Amino acid sequence: MDFNGHMANRAYLDLAADVRLAFFAEHGFPPSEFRRLALGPVMRKDELEYFREVALHELVTVTYATLAMSADGARFVVENEVWAARGERAATIRSTGGWLDLRARTLVAPPAALLAVFQQVPRAPDFVELLVARDQGGAAALERAPRDERATRPRRHD
Repeated sequence: MDFNGHMANRAYLDLAADVRLAFFAEHGFPPSEFRRLALGPVMRKDELEYFREVALHELVTVTYATLAMSADGARFVVENEVWAARGERAATIRSTGGWLDLRARTLVAPPAALLAVFQQVPRAPDFVELLVARDQGGAAALERAPRDERATRPRRHD
């Protein structure tokens, strides 16, 4: 909670991470499997957008969708929306990340079985494939694949 008695921004990030990890656990990739593989998701950027306050003990629903992904699944952009019980959207969390090899400490493509699970995350209507461009030093930079027309993502209005 923050000083105003509302959910603090860190709590939104924690909710988003919990939903993402629960999705993988429910699809055969619990934390123990990530430890065994020495692999884990790493977020390089999180963006929070607030729409309404969430109070202490207020029930919320958190959605999960993929906005963009590289062809090999190594890099991605995901979105979680936090919805109040009254059907009002409280916040949107957009996270840019990849899969970190915990031994080599580098971003890698996920194993085929994990990629297959990751591809089961619902895709946003305007999902795009990420192109991975490399600079002269070999560092990767994400770019969205060109599209003729960008669709507006519809929002749930319960």
